[in-house]
Amino acid sequence: MPSLFRFLVFCALLAGLVLGAMIALDLFVDPVPREMNERVPINRLPQ
Repeated sequence: MPSLFRFLVFCALLAGLVLGAMIALDLFVDPVPREMNERVPINRLPQ
């Protein structure tokens, strides 16, 4: 039983680290909006 408890604690700590990293990325990283250009071939335009 102690090994099961250790495994569950390890999984909880790992999940906490992942959740903390996701929250930190959400709070501290701002996306930079950019203009997007894409060339469309003439033969794909409706006639």
